[in-house]
Amino acid sequence: MIDHVSVGVRSLARSAAFYEAALGALGMTKLVERPATIGFGARYSEFWIHERPAMAAVPNETGCHIALRVRTPEEVERFHAAALAFGGTDDGAPGKRQYSRASVFAAFVRDPDGNRIEAVALLPD
Repeated sequence: MIDHVSVGVRSLARSAAFYEAALGALGMTKLVERPATIGFGARYSEFWIHERPAMAAVPNETGCHIALRVRTPEEVERFHAAALAFGGTDDGAPGKRQYSRASVFAAFVRDPDGNRIEAVALLPD
């Protein structure tokens, strides 16, 4: 099982604003703040950002992304809107998608450094 995930960011201040908005739309808040690291979560830090000022932007072709399970399509829409309002870019608008075994409502964004983040809600069969 996955306990937490982390992403590298070039500017902690810029990314903190982005993730406070995007993750805040999902009920997560900033729980831990250290000089070059911030942890977000609902009860414990499950999503971390780590400042890496010298890192290059993450190329779109990496194929890596983090999917965050949410309860409702409305949360997906709030996440997407907040992410775009705070410096993210659209990488898949909110909408219904068919995965291998389930119907979902999902949206994809790129954070200011190019990390691909998805919010996904399972739909009833």
